[in-house]
Amino acid sequence: MQSILPVLLVSLLLLVAATSVHGRESAAGAGASASSGGSTKKKKSVGKKTGKKTVTALVVFGDSIVDPGNNNAISTIVKANFPPYGHDFGQDHRPTGRFCNGRIPTDFIASKLGLKELLPAYLSPNLTKHDLLTGVSFASGGTGYDPLTAQLASVISMTDQLRMFDEFKQKVRSAGGEAALTAILTKGVFAVCAGSDDVANTYFTMRARSDYSHASYADLMVSHASAFLDGLLAAGARRVAIISMPPIGCVPSQRTLSGGLHRSCSEGHNEIATMVNAGMTQSVAQLRTKYPGARLVLMDIYGFLLDMMVRPAGYGFTESTLGCCGTGMMEVSVLCNGVTSAVCGDVKDYLFWDSYHPTEKAYKILVDYVYDNYLQQLIA
Repeated sequence: MQSILPVLLVSLLLLVAATSVHGRESAAGAGASASSGGSTKKKKSVGKKTGKKTVTALVVFGDSIVDPGNNNAISTIVKANFPPYGHDFGQDHRPTGRFCNGRIPTDFIASKLGLKELLPAYLSPNLTKHDLLTGVSFASGGTGYDPLTAQLASVISMTDQLRMFDEFKQKVRSAGGEAALTAILTKGVFAVCAGSDDVANTYFTMRARSDYSHASYADLMVSHASAFLDGLLAAGARRVAIISMPPIGCVPSQRTLSGGLHRSCSEGHNEIATMVNAGMTQSVAQLRTKYPGARLVLMDIYGFLLDMMVRPAGYGFTESTLGCCGTGMMEVSVLCNGVTSAVCGDVKDYLFWDSYHPTEKAYKILVDYVYDNYLQQLIA
């Protein structure tokens, strides 16, 4: 944990400086300053829910985008189990450990698949037999494909998440027998979402891989991601969805840290992201050959999310360069709190909840897109 404290202190100092210099810029200014590197895709209309009966469970691995509260149970500073997180979650508006004002992508996916309305954390103390048999999330906010990323943030590595999955399989056997486990492995959906923290935190903010070029670090990430997916497939998963890297250089905190005076998108961040996506395209093709009985789909969100950031009005937003929490420039995790951070006037106007994570509204739009364009291929 000590390794991440200097970064948070630096972030606090940057926050004070940024607040005095910039104030709250509108999306019309910096919003159009997006780095190239991904083709813009038009949003397709949302179709009806399909394939519900063909999916038995949703099992998820990754980082804070899909962590519903696993970090609550570990010793790390990377948490979101306090206000104003959960600002719009449920009727009681309570924080759960989700890095959002409300539901996160895996909640929406689980609902669309007809499994349940919320996907629980595997480390939740209230996990039920039904939770086990219909799926959980092993994700841990702050982790990445690069093993160093989890080490620096004192969170659950992707390798450890895979070990937890082995433990999960034993619990499923005990709860429902071998048939229940087989049904999950063959008819469940396995989703993987990681990589952003490798680029934003390990490589750029902490400079912990300074001996790597953009290209060589992208190769390192792809190598570790491929090894993780190989392990997941070897463990029996047969329907796997991999979420691509987003335009991470355009999230509010990275604009503040690396976007210059005008808080433009960071070209370096986005360059690595596009390199990783290209490498993962090749890796997924190779894994399909190695595991002919499995279905793998790489869900490319780069272009669609970039379009949301550049044209927020087209998706019902007015602000895409600042988060709703505090100044919106740097607040995330402990920096976004009920003591020092006010919440924006209307959350629905914002693409980002804090300086790193989208709002519930933005997540729903993104899930509608990936469900129609990718997930239905996987469950057909």
